[in-house]
Parts: sequence; structure tokens; C-alpha cells
Amino acid sequence: MREIMKEKRLFVVTGPSGAGLKELAGRLFETRGDVAAVLPVTARKMKPGERDGGGFRFFDLEGWEALKQSGDLIEQTELAGNDYGTSRALVAEILRAGRNVLLNVEPERAAQIKKNMPEAVCLYVEPSDPEILLERWRQTARSEIELKVRMREAERLRALSGFCDEHIDSSDLQAAERELTRLLDETE
Repeated sequence: MREIMKEKRLFVVTGPSGAGLKELAGRLFETRGDVAAVLPVTARKMKPGERDGGGFRFFDLEGWEALKQSGDLIEQTELAGNDYGTSRALVAEILRAGRNVLLNVEPERAAQIKKNMPEAVCLYVEPSDPEILLERWRQTARSEIELKVRMREAERLRALSGFCDEHIDSSDLQAAERELTRLLDETE
């Protein structure tokens, strides 16, 4: 009997700070051999001790422009004057190797990915009760003003999340991990 091979996919998890995205992604990378991260690409200079392929794939400005012109960047952003993005070719390389790709990016970047790769599965992760986010933020916030700013930002991001294929409640991170695992296992 021939085993049916499941098609590997690009999964994009996104949501506000405090939603538990880093923890969820980390758990999946630790527990699932069929899930991999893709190295981000950047046009910034390497810092001392960095190497190409260590945490980023580095490009000079000419190489970066070539990536943009070729349509290879499925998302890109500028942070502190430096360009960052995700390479379609690097995603495809991991998928061809038989592994799912899991990206954890901000909603604006996730929307770019969904536009450029409609087959990507976008998952918006956030606790169903805003009070849970507030409680998580209180652990690191410096002021009530910061909490209000974060709440407004979470509301703004939620309003942008309509492009996502699924919404996952991260009130209970173990339950959210089970839901992510179910979605990964259903991939065909």
C-alpha cells in the first residue's frame, strides 16, 4: 500500500505582542521535525561575530535590489534604516526538503506574505479575552500609558487580521499549541 505524502505548506503565525507567538513557535520547532524556520534575508551589514547563514542571509544593496526585482521577496520591511524580508526561494527549498515552514511575523508582514503567496496558511493568534493580554503586558510594562498604547495597537492589529485563514485563541498556550498541531497535521 502506497503511503499518501502530505503536501508541505508555509504557515504564518501573527498577532499582537503578548499573544504567545514566540512560545508557540518555539514549542513546535522543538517537538516537530517536520516544521522548520526560514532564515530572514537582510541588506544590513553583518555585526561582529555574525556570519551569513547564522541568523540571516546577508545581501549587499545590489543583491537586495536583484531580490526585489526578481519577485523573490514575499514580504519586506525596513527597521532602523535596514531592509529585511523573506525569500520565496528559501521557503521553497525547505518545502522541497519535505518540511513545513513556520514564520512568526507582524500582521503587516503576514498580509504581504498572504498577498504574494495566497497558498500560505495565515493564523492570527490572540487570547479571546483582552484582559489576558493586559495581564501578560503588566509583567513588563513600565506604565499604565504603555498598557493603553499596547491595547490600542492590539485592537488595530485585530482589525487588520481579516486576511488570516484561522484565528487561534491563545488564552491557554497548551490548547493553542494543540490547535496549531491539529492544523499542521491536517495539511494536505
